[in-house]
Amino acid sequence: MATIATAIKRPHVVSHDEWIAARKEFLKKEKEFTRQRDEISRLRRELPWEKVEKEYEFQGPGGKVTLSDLFGGRSQLVVYHFMLGPGWKEGCPSCSYISDHFDGMTIHLANRDVTLAVVSHAPIAEIEAFKKRMGWKFRWVSAFSSDFNYDYQVSRKPEDAGTKQVYYNYETIEFPSDELPGLSVFAKDASGNIFHTYSTYARGLDILVGAYNFLDLVPKGRDEAGLKHTMAWVRHHDKYGEGYFVDPDQPYVQPEAVKPAATGSCCHE
Repeated sequence: MATIATAIKRPHVVSHDEWIAARKEFLKKEKEFTRQRDEISRLRRELPWEKVEKEYEFQGPGGKVTLSDLFGGRSQLVVYHFMLGPGWKEGCPSCSYISDHFDGMTIHLANRDVTLAVVSHAPIAEIEAFKKRMGWKFRWVSAFSSDFNYDYQVSRKPEDAGTKQVYYNYETIEFPSDELPGLSVFAKDASGNIFHTYSTYARGLDILVGAYNFLDLVPKGRDEAGLKHTMAWVRHHDKYGEGYFVDPDQPYVQPEAVKPAATGSCCHE
């Protein structure tokens, strides 16, 4: 076992004037990257839309809600696909790491005509139990009896059980879990029509992780080199402690399933 701490590799130390010169030279690259990011964002907004034809229903803590209901009276909806499968003991640590960023920004999104909702495959009772443990307040609903997670590439289809091959991030890959992470964006027009405008998966989700942006600024960076699973260091925020160790050879492991799914029938069983 290896600890998460590694030694800082200190580069050469220079005078203040030399430091300023090097910093200003690097600033040119940072500005170039910012302009490239702005251009990618512009092109993303210009992607074509597809109309959502299915009438998706979800289970919330207060009962059934539709995809339209999730907009909350706004015209733009962002759905985070959280990896919490039926019967899982707890949610994915990496999805939890991302979700720790959500509560503080929902009010800001709302004032730009955007609603954030989180959707998982687990039944609502299991979602609510884990949400309470984590202390989160954001809206989180269940797609347990819906095609939603299958249609948006974030749950393994029943007919694919027993194989690691899944269609994910617009290609067929191997993935060692029944649930996968992602984010999907929807828009609603004045007539109530809903459109799917964008989905992103895998490293496309990096931009959501504010903590990563901070880590990218410090000398050690993300400190993930040598880890078989780059996010193996990530824990649920109630599991970090004094004796914190990371096994660099630890692959991704799906959270343990400790019980069958909560009572209720799933239309895909």
